[in-house]
Amino acid sequence: MTDGGRGYTGAELLACVAARMLEDGRSVFVGTGLPMVASMLAQHTHAPNLLLIFEAGGVGPQMIALPVSVGDSRTYHRGMAASSMHDVMSAAQAGYVDYGFLGAAQIDAHGNINTSVIGPHHAPRARLPGSGGANDLGSFCHRTIIVMRQDAARFVNKVDFVTTPGYLDGPGARERAGLPAGSGPYRVITQLGLYDFEEETKRLRLIALHPGVTAAEAQRNSQFELLVAGHVSETEPPTREELRILREVIDPTGSVLGK
Repeated sequence: MTDGGRGYTGAELLACVAARMLEDGRSVFVGTGLPMVASMLAQHTHAPNLLLIFEAGGVGPQMIALPVSVGDSRTYHRGMAASSMHDVMSAAQAGYVDYGFLGAAQIDAHGNINTSVIGPHHAPRARLPGSGGANDLGSFCHRTIIVMRQDAARFVNKVDFVTTPGYLDGPGARERAGLPAGSGPYRVITQLGLYDFEEETKRLRLIALHPGVTAAEAQRNSQFELLVAGHVSETEPPTREELRILREVIDPTGSVLGK
């Protein structure tokens, strides 16, 4: 499905937006699905020296084929190490990981994430996969990038369960909880736009909209009031080269990005 007839899918746009945030020479803890696609795209374009880290222990592979999961043998291709979950989680705790990629079922204004339950914890309406490594990444990576779908059931006033800490209840709260100073949510990418966290309040702030989306539409899809930057830009669409790499090299079958 193309995005409004523009020649690319919504998933392709999200992958490009996420990939452009990853700088050459940095490290990123990569999850399954869209984070893999975005990290591979960054490696194949502007960040050939991006260090990829996978939960099962792959460190520093050169990604030439899309893995099925974080434990796929392709996550070790020409890698620096075939390590363990203990070692890569310890690397995050020691402060060696720049970026972590996370998904979310719910998020609140301070970037706290729920991937555990919908409804009361003792009697939930839905039980979700849970933390996995998400709490470790959100706690210890310098910056976390959250990729999720946005609607009023997901952008909520209060998450049903804090699986992964964002800025908790505001400025200084992470540090008071014993988490590393300066760490925390960095960007949130949805099908509507791009968000950062306003420095003074640590609240989610709209900084860019995808083509054809309005700020009013973004607000309608959030329970809490969105902060809006003084200048809201429009995200750059995928380039022809990015689309070629996505469709011919990274995901030719459309297993993640669709057709």
